[in-house]
Amino acid sequence: MAEGSESLARMTLFRSLGTDAIRNADQACSWRRARAGEQILDYQSGGTDLFLVLRGHVRVTVITEAGEVILRDIRDDEFFGEIAAIDGLPRSSAIVAVTDTTLARMTAAVFRRLVHAHPDVCDQLLLLLASQVRMLANRVNEHSTLSVAQRIYAELLRLARPGKDGKAEAVISPPPTHSELAARVGTRREAVTRELNGLERDGLLERRRGAIVVLDPARLRRMIEPPA
Repeated sequence: MAEGSESLARMTLFRSLGTDAIRNADQACSWRRARAGEQILDYQSGGTDLFLVLRGHVRVTVITEAGEVILRDIRDDEFFGEIAAIDGLPRSSAIVAVTDTTLARMTAAVFRRLVHAHPDVCDQLLLLLASQVRMLANRVNEHSTLSVAQRIYAELLRLARPGKDGKAEAVISPPPTHSELAARVGTRREAVTRELNGLERDGLLERRRGAIVVLDPARLRRMIEPPA
């Protein structure tokens, strides 16, 4: 049952559910809080439950021979574990809490009933799965066609958000560590350090307190594109 005032009513996934359906879903969940740094799921572990993030930030990772690879981040109002809930197979990735996180845990049976009973829940699930396929396809394409430097540029652009006051610059805040950025693109920390230093020398990147600023995103994007 929900802890205190916690409820799945805050989740966009369940926006189409009425009051009674939300209450039943709340009662079907177990609720917990994960501490920053806590491993929530292990790669290839068993279990088919779905996890919903009410508040917090968790990270999806896999471990390869080259080290940890970061696949994506999941934050407030998002969820994970849907693949195992659908196919019943071991977990396809590991999940670690980046910050203290409040989670609702729902069995696969309850989740599947909600998906089958509510078309909007089904549509949102399909959109998420489609976006994950596109994301993984893009990563495979980048690893096949881009240099390490270009993969770092592409990841910086993905992480960046438009700056304020109509400026062309884009801001990454909080900034990732060099090790984290390396794990996102499948390279070594030293390569990230070298490329970021080079971007600074070329006037494309600036480090500010609590942020990395891409000063000319359009130019950085052109550096990724193949020559005409």
